[in-house]
Formats: sequence, C-alpha cells, structure tokens
Amino acid sequence: MTKRLEGKSIVITGAAGELGRATAVRLAREGADLTLVGSGRTPLDDSKAAAEAEGAKVLTVEADVATGAGAASYLDATKATFGRVDVLFNNAGIQAAIGPITEFPDDDWDRVMGVNVRSVFLGIKHAAPIMTEQGGGVIVNMASVAGVMGVPLIASYSASKHAIIGLTKAAAGELAPAGIRVNAVAPGVIESPMMRTIEEGAAPGAPDAAKQAYTALTAMGRYGNPEEVAAAVAFLASDDSSYMTGSYLRMDGGMSAGSA
Repeated sequence: MTKRLEGKSIVITGAAGELGRATAVRLAREGADLTLVGSGRTPLDDSKAAAEAEGAKVLTVEADVATGAGAASYLDATKATFGRVDVLFNNAGIQAAIGPITEFPDDDWDRVMGVNVRSVFLGIKHAAPIMTEQGGGVIVNMASVAGVMGVPLIASYSASKHAIIGLTKAAAGELAPAGIRVNAVAPGVIESPMMRTIEEGAAPGAPDAAKQAYTALTAMGRYGNPEEVAAAVAFLASDDSSYMTGSYLRMDGGMSAGSA
C-alpha cells in the first residue's frame, strides 16, 4: 500500500468505536502517526494496539470532546508529542433514542447536538490556530447520508449531520486562506453497532426486517463496511484530494443518488 500519509500527525476522535478503529488501522498502514481520542480506556487501548500492529506511533488521550478543555487537551498533547497537527478527523458521534419527533426526549436532543455538532465545532476552533501557525492542515468531519436526506425516526441525528455539512462548508471558506482544507465524509448504512441500534429501534423485535428495508434503499443492495469509510477518510486526509475543500463524499451505496 502506498504510504500517502508518511510522517503526518493525525488526530482521530471517537477512536474507540468501530469506524474510528478501522480508520486508525488504515491511516497507520499509510504511514501516519496517530493520536486516538476517546472516552473508554479498554476500547481505546484496543484501537491503539491495532494501529501499532501496522507500525504506527500512537498516542491515546481520554477527553470529553464536547468541551473546549477536552478539545484543547487532545490537540495540545498531539503537538507536544508529534510537533504538528496535520490532520484532524472529527469522528466522534452518537445516536440517541429512536422514535417520532413528537415523543423524542428533550434531553436526548441536546445530548446528540452536544456531541455530534459541538465536538466538531470545538475541534475546528482549536485545531485551526495550530494548523495556521504551521502553514496548513486538513480537517475531515464525519457527516452521514442522514445529513443530505431526511430519515424518519432519527430526527436529532439527521439534524446534527445536516449541521456538520453546513459547518464544513462555512469552515472551508474561512480557513482556505490559511492553507487549511475542510471536507466531510457522509456514510450511509454501515455494518456497525450504531446500525444495530437503529434497526432495533425502527422495528422492535424484528431488526432483520429493518435491515432488509434499509438495504433495499441502496442501489448496490448491501451495507457498507467500516474499511470502506476508512478508505474515503484516507483519501480526504491525503494530498490526493489537494483541490477539494468544502465538499463531502457520499459513501452510501447509492442510497442518496436521487437527492441534491
């Protein structure tokens, strides 16, 4: 595999989850040094071990990414350890209760927005000065197909991911003069614990039926896998996407092909 990211210092938030771990492994194979950020020590250590097995130097940081202090802590630790912050992958996110808007808990709405949107805003806010000082950098945000089309029963998640795409575009315009590119990846249905939760919430007691229904919405007739998302992140993090900013890559098997 070509080491497009040789010598790059890359931060991954939400690194304890399945998508974060798959991305850590892919970026490690491409030569990056990694800072893995999460809130669970055991799964974070598992991600570290997986990346180190690919030859990467790995720093782990436990932090609340939805606070300014948390964002500053993982970025400052990265700079202190590796000397630079070349890429920030804002991957942390959650899915709350599944259900109609009229029954959705107010606190769950605030919690989803706090993690999914606030953490990305804070990551950009605190990474931009570091990247500006060093002459540039790359920010990749985790959006979703739910950010380009409405998805019933997950209104909070859908709204948060629409916000990520808007934030990506706004940040790209502001930060381009500093040599900072900002893009997003927008996965569709991906084999993951989050999708198991959504399937069960959409069809309690019959998650297989929900999976079949979601699969039928894709043109390719299948779910994606975390490694396919990781490949898209690697592209956006590398110089192969050097003329891209303010864009998002749909990784959804054609699920949103009919959307704008």
